[in-house]
Amino acid sequence: MMQFACPLAFAALLLPLIVWYAVPAAKGLHGDALRVPFLRDLAKINLKSGSIWGGLSADNAKLFSPVRLAVYLIYALVITALARPQWVGEPVRVHNFSRDILLVMDISTSMEEPDFALNGRPVSRLSAVKKVAGEFIDKRGEDRIGLVLFGTRAYLQAPITFDKAAVKQILYAMQAGMAGNSTAIGDALGLALKSLKDSGNLDKKIIILLTDGENNDGSVTLPQAVKLAKEAGVKIYTIGVGGDGSDFASFFGLRMGGGGVDEAGLRQIARDTEGTYFRAKNTASLQKVYAAIDELEPTKNEDTFVQEVREFYYIPLLAALALAAFLVLLKRRADNV
Repeated sequence: MMQFACPLAFAALLLPLIVWYAVPAAKGLHGDALRVPFLRDLAKINLKSGSIWGGLSADNAKLFSPVRLAVYLIYALVITALARPQWVGEPVRVHNFSRDILLVMDISTSMEEPDFALNGRPVSRLSAVKKVAGEFIDKRGEDRIGLVLFGTRAYLQAPITFDKAAVKQILYAMQAGMAGNSTAIGDALGLALKSLKDSGNLDKKIIILLTDGENNDGSVTLPQAVKLAKEAGVKIYTIGVGGDGSDFASFFGLRMGGGGVDEAGLRQIARDTEGTYFRAKNTASLQKVYAAIDELEPTKNEDTFVQEVREFYYIPLLAALALAAFLVLLKRRADNV
């Protein structure tokens, strides 16, 4: 679609007419003219030459002589260039993401405990987390998602991205114990904060921390991680998964269920960063936790459209320059006759 960026520029087309009618013609110039007895003879010679300039002919005084029409056209072309003719393409929708969400997940060996269930069958904590977290990712609309996995050490497995399918593929492939047997929550949060900082400036940056233990390894303490999160304006939602650290029944008999969740520490992290702490002791409660987070941080679906714009002001401008050059060339040829 063609349009003009500055259509008001066309008002300048009336300027020559306003000047023509509003400004009176100069008087008394004939008093300084040279009187010669052969003026009529010179005019006849000029008319016979066929020059469009009109020289001394009466046509030169006309408002619509060929030369003046050409000058008017040049003026109109310059004004058209100032109005900036443009071609505007069809609107194209672009991503309008509202949040960066980084999932920080504990994959220490304790996540292998089979105290969750899917479809009535007992599964490990990690298996339940994979399914529920995958469903959460699917619901996040135009948000960008990333993934940090941690045990003894923390690893950025998926940087912040729109490619949710790739994040889910990495999520489903993770195995308990692949990052070590300990739980370095502080290091994981520190790595997550650095990743969010590198991802760019957004109004909303969120971390969802999921663990079944307490911070017992790493170089970054929880207070240090919380301080960094507060300075960066990052909200942290914390999820404690699994039992309370008591014994549980397995196929081979009784086994110890680990040291339990550090609920006090997770609550403090959430409170200090304006997030929320959740407790998930089974699959159903874990699903409710992610649903609650989804409601607390609704994704924004505002559409943003962009249009390609091509400028064509140079076309009338080049035409004006070409016509002006043509008139100059004709004038020189007329002068040489």
